[in-house]
Amino acid sequence: MKKASLVMSIALLAVPPAAAASSHYWSKDEAAVILDKTIELELAPSLEGLAEGERIALSHLLEAGRLMHELYLEQTHHQALDARKMLEALATREPQQAEALGKLFHVFKGPIATRPDNTRTPFLPVDALRPGKNVYPLDATRAELDAWRSRHGDDALLDPMTVVRRATTANARADLALLFSHPLLETLHPGLRERLETVLKTPQPQGFYAIPYALAYIERLMPVYRHLLAASEAVRPHDADFADYLALRARDLLANDYEAGDAAWVSGSFSRLNAQIGSYETYDDELYGVKSFFSASVLLKDVEQSAALARAIADIQALENSLPYSRHKKVRTDIPVGVYDVIADFGQARGTNTASILPNDADHARKYGRIILMRRNILTSEELFRDTRAAWQAALAPAFHQHLDMEAGFQRTLWHEIGHYLGVDRDERGRTLDTALQEYSDLYEEMKADLVALYVAPALRKSGYYDDAGLRALYADGIRRTLQQVKPRRDQPYQTMQLMQMNWFLDKGALRFANGKLIINHDRYHDAVASLLREVLAIQSAGDPERAAAFVERWARWDENLHGVIAANIRDAVRYRYRLVRYAALPETGRD
Repeated sequence: MKKASLVMSIALLAVPPAAAASSHYWSKDEAAVILDKTIELELAPSLEGLAEGERIALSHLLEAGRLMHELYLEQTHHQALDARKMLEALATREPQQAEALGKLFHVFKGPIATRPDNTRTPFLPVDALRPGKNVYPLDATRAELDAWRSRHGDDALLDPMTVVRRATTANARADLALLFSHPLLETLHPGLRERLETVLKTPQPQGFYAIPYALAYIERLMPVYRHLLAASEAVRPHDADFADYLALRARDLLANDYEAGDAAWVSGSFSRLNAQIGSYETYDDELYGVKSFFSASVLLKDVEQSAALARAIADIQALENSLPYSRHKKVRTDIPVGVYDVIADFGQARGTNTASILPNDADHARKYGRIILMRRNILTSEELFRDTRAAWQAALAPAFHQHLDMEAGFQRTLWHEIGHYLGVDRDERGRTLDTALQEYSDLYEEMKADLVALYVAPALRKSGYYDDAGLRALYADGIRRTLQQVKPRRDQPYQTMQLMQMNWFLDKGALRFANGKLIINHDRYHDAVASLLREVLAIQSAGDPERAAAFVERWARWDENLHGVIAANIRDAVRYRYRLVRYAALPETGRD
């Protein structure tokens, strides 16, 4: 998993209309349509090896995670926290209905469900979902914001960690009052007071202004700050590097600047515990694809497997140099990679995310590198792999049914994350890809990482990293990655770029569709991967969002007689479509 959100096709033309607001609670029968297709997993890694100080730190990290989850809910829907109260009130009247809807709230991290046909709708009496979620004014349009930015050049509106407000006297007065109640923020954010006072002093203010997350969410960030400091103090006798990271990250949250914590996170040598804390991924911003959303993951390291994995991938400069583009860069060879079991996930990270590579900030990554977190108890879940195998066998001709295995999923995910290290990270003008490609940056970055994982595989086979069966299984997982159960929406970055890959592979002869099944042509597989990777790297280098949009428009096409047939076969074969993850470390695992 990289970063963030996606694609609104050419000038947002392909974005589907927002779901209609709901005026009622779904019944148990309505909820059952989704819950009958929902697998429930419990993650319960053994914590027996933790020292007392580590256990105390863990309790503080879990409490910080709960608060981060509330922040995420607030960011994604302006009525999400009220909706949770609706469920609590409903439980006193209709406990079974409330239990069913509570599960939906857990699955979808809020009051908006994605139906089996991939449309989205509220299941509680709340407003429809907005593309800008709750980090832009609810009534603001992309055209209106673009016009303001064009006239005033206000790039702060697109800063990943700012909330955009309408410039009104009431808004500025409320934000100033919040700033005055937390004097530390004025010290950490010089000039913020003056900017707010400028709005307040304007007789008839117009347009927009932005405030840092640190101010917008200070009431919940302060207790997170305190929990992180307490965790740092408790764990310091056992893991000084992890303690340093937690203390720095606590300060980062108030400063709205993660550089210090990111440097400590990437460079530190942690003992058993690790934690992803902050606002990183931008998947949820469907307006511009730039705003990051809060998350937290508390992780337990497998020390031996992590060390073995780090040794196996020690030198990747030669792989960078082999990629099909000319502006090769020097990459860090001692990648900090770890194999972890998830203790608990919160906010944007909650679900069955298999891996992360962070930080996303291009300058931080250039200075300090990035850390890869492989989530073993997700990647090696037999319960999840059963449906993965069923989908594979439903889509592929029988000759290929045995080509896929669980290890291939682990390896492809690992090299996908490494793929984020490699290739283009700035366009030819030196701009970050977020700035250059805007809402298309995430789609292309994720597709690049997918393709790099496949492109470098023959070289890894030659070095002995893979054997023939391992290479074949990896290629199978590369195809498995492109399979869809429903037609993707254009606001779904992963699914859209996966559809594009399938169409490219079909066009180049690496895949063939016959008698309702896919057939792999291994003789053309690597050439198809290489040619698509070349196109993706060229688009990233050019930094041209119109070119990026045109390429999406050409290759993200859906044919009901091909993709629709495969999707129907998969839907008939798999037991589950949705996932509800519970955590043994949390006493109230069903409540968000």
